[in-house]
Amino acid sequence: MNFRPRKRFGQHWLRSEKALSQIVTAAELSKGDRLLEIGPGTGILTRRLLPQIASLVSVEIDRDLCQRLVKSFGQKENFLLLQGDILELDLIAQLRQFPQFQPLNKVVANIPYNITGPILEKLLGTIAQPHQPAYEQMVLLMQKEVAERLVGQPGTKAYGALSVRVQYLAKCDWIADVPRTAFEPPPKVDSAIVRLSPYQIENPASNPRFLDQLVKLGFATRRKMLRNNLKSLLDSDRVSAILEQLGIEPQARAEELSLRQWINLSNLLETLI
Repeated sequence: MNFRPRKRFGQHWLRSEKALSQIVTAAELSKGDRLLEIGPGTGILTRRLLPQIASLVSVEIDRDLCQRLVKSFGQKENFLLLQGDILELDLIAQLRQFPQFQPLNKVVANIPYNITGPILEKLLGTIAQPHQPAYEQMVLLMQKEVAERLVGQPGTKAYGALSVRVQYLAKCDWIADVPRTAFEPPPKVDSAIVRLSPYQIENPASNPRFLDQLVKLGFATRRKMLRNNLKSLLDSDRVSAILEQLGIEPQARAEELSLRQWINLSNLLETLI
């Protein structure tokens, strides 16, 4: 590796050949794909991706690593390196002068643990404003605890507001566990590979912005019954009656509602307040 990871960038070099193969396989690459890679680091995954696709745009925040990446891949015609913070970078504006790298249709990323949430929102958008145009597919290596929340099901500890928001926007598939020993230096927690496939949900919320706010409010205090968390919208007795109307137990907590029940609740509440 010969490159010391920097804590401020949350750098951990993936060194597992098994995990690298699982990422590439999960991405279901074709010769026509135009990929976005976030945080290429030393380029170990970049090297595997480039021969299989039409083009690759890599975004790296570390200036020193950028110099290394240029030396390794700078002469590849299908490789474009952008130095900067993915959360602040305006990709559309940056790529206007590189039409041969557009449109980006897939994402491959080893996400820094400390900014996973903001990156997910950058890639997927929000319930109120989904990312347009949507990526066909994203294969993301992330902290296992966050991955569990993305695929979490109602009634489980992992299921929360993030689960509802992401599952409204994309189909979430668990690909593989990745132990901390797969990295150098090893992080303090294990990781997982997840594939997100954005889609247009059947029978979406009539007011996505309201649904987004409702989910945030509903999960504000997990131990409270949902009717108590929603008292700022309607008194708890009315909320209980609405829950019963939808076939939901009046004593239900936010984590017990399925995505469809959240949508139905949003649609009904919106007409009453």
